[in-house]
Amino acid sequence: MNGAEMLIKVLTDEGVDTVFGYPGGAIIGIYDALYRCKKIRHILTAHEQGAAHAADGYARATGRVGVCLATSGPGATNLVTGIATAYMDSVPLVAITGNVSTFMLGKDSFQEVDIAGITMPVTKHNFIVKDVSRLAETVYRAFAIARSGRPGPVLVDITTDVLMAECPENTVDSFKLRNYDTFSEKDLKAAAKLISKAKRPLIYAGGGAAISGAQNELIELGKKIDAVFCDSLMGKGVIPGDHANYLGMTGIHGTDAANSAVDQCDLCIACGVRFSDRAMRGRENFAPNAEVIHIDIDPAEINKNVNVSLSLTGDVKHVLRALLPYITEKKHPAWIRSLCDNGASKPVKAPKTTQVSKTPDSALLSKEGIVQTVYDTTKDLDAMIVAEVGAHQMAAASVYKFKAPRTLLTSGGLGTMGFGLGAAIGAKLARPTATVINLAGDGCFRMNMAELATASRYSVPIIEIIFNNRCLGLVREMQDEFCGGRHSCTDINDNVDFVKVAEGLGCKGVRVSTVKELQAALKQALKSKVPFVIDCTIKE
Repeated sequence: MNGAEMLIKVLTDEGVDTVFGYPGGAIIGIYDALYRCKKIRHILTAHEQGAAHAADGYARATGRVGVCLATSGPGATNLVTGIATAYMDSVPLVAITGNVSTFMLGKDSFQEVDIAGITMPVTKHNFIVKDVSRLAETVYRAFAIARSGRPGPVLVDITTDVLMAECPENTVDSFKLRNYDTFSEKDLKAAAKLISKAKRPLIYAGGGAAISGAQNELIELGKKIDAVFCDSLMGKGVIPGDHANYLGMTGIHGTDAANSAVDQCDLCIACGVRFSDRAMRGRENFAPNAEVIHIDIDPAEINKNVNVSLSLTGDVKHVLRALLPYITEKKHPAWIRSLCDNGASKPVKAPKTTQVSKTPDSALLSKEGIVQTVYDTTKDLDAMIVAEVGAHQMAAASVYKFKAPRTLLTSGGLGTMGFGLGAAIGAKLARPTATVINLAGDGCFRMNMAELATASRYSVPIIEIIFNNRCLGLVREMQDEFCGGRHSCTDINDNVDFVKVAEGLGCKGVRVSTVKELQAALKQALKSKVPFVIDCTIKE
């Protein structure tokens, strides 16, 4: 067994069934071993960035570690945006790259790059393997690190000579990782005491709560203390969007009700959040009247952006399970009534769906109207919504009522345009029975639209919905507000026909401009067995 064959053995040991990648000279040994492996399918993407996003989407959809492959030099650097995207959103990913032979390192050899050095700021950990006897141990450790504690991407860079060298028999023992739950009984009692005093409690759910799978525990806690709920973009679905006490998303793109609750509450229980700038209207004024309890698995997040009254460090689900027995039931009817209007949140910008619902045959499409139509069509299905980055992303967050974690896949931290198409492919391959729809602005779609060829090659029946307003919408809105309406380079005036692009890349494409046309296209797409692109002409 050589190093490449040992690598494939480790991947199968880890339960990997799908890898995304693009071959090259430095990793032909890996591809030769894959050719003879019957347990792992390889998805050839159009670009290495697409491979990273697809592995990311696979991981977000399942909670399992996503895997991508790239060759040395430009192949490796093309992964960087995808790795950084996964890092910002705590997605478990193992990126495997090839490099020049050990004796050629540091000599500016053909397609040599220090990918470990380049990715150090955007990986949870990374390795350079220069000794074949350390290969298996390193890869096992990479998977353990990627999935443990606060998940994240790990890079394993392997030199060509290691891949070709004879590999000793694998004798690696299982790794003993440290316990990330460091909260104590004293911490639990202190938290329970703060909670018992609260008259206006708020539970704030973030991406960490989704990763932890703490939905049931959060709902039980909220019911026990009669709290209202809000979430961050990454926490969507942890609290069902139709829950009576759910107020919506916080921050600059959030709802009036959620932001008002943050301002008025006397206790904020923040679960798996990092208090990002977009999730707050101002860090210095976050929950000004409240005691803040922060539950997070990463101690580095405690008091980083917001000073808190009490912290419980550990997996959100584990912390809540331990905390619930200490909690006594409370009722706060006045607090609930003051914020909940028959269980409905009050968006900052009311969705433009009233006219749509009254005149579905002729109503022109708006961003919110598209999302509402998608929701009406898929609300009873096992659906995953992937969202690119921009105004359509915020429309999805405010209009679509997500009912479970891992049903909204989006680049929340890095804000990566072009993320969605690759991620949708990865998500659909991970969960083939789910309906997977990618919502993309026309600017985002242009970034990585070549990945339609990947979807076509493997007959991955994703649905791509393009919000086509012929501009970079969110940036254009900022230009209106801050630049006196000077639209510098944000209007996209060209003759690109997205329907023809879709058809040219082996997919089905249709163009729609009214609600009725979109409804018909969605029904057609749901029945289709091929990738389906719906180009929506929207009013602005």
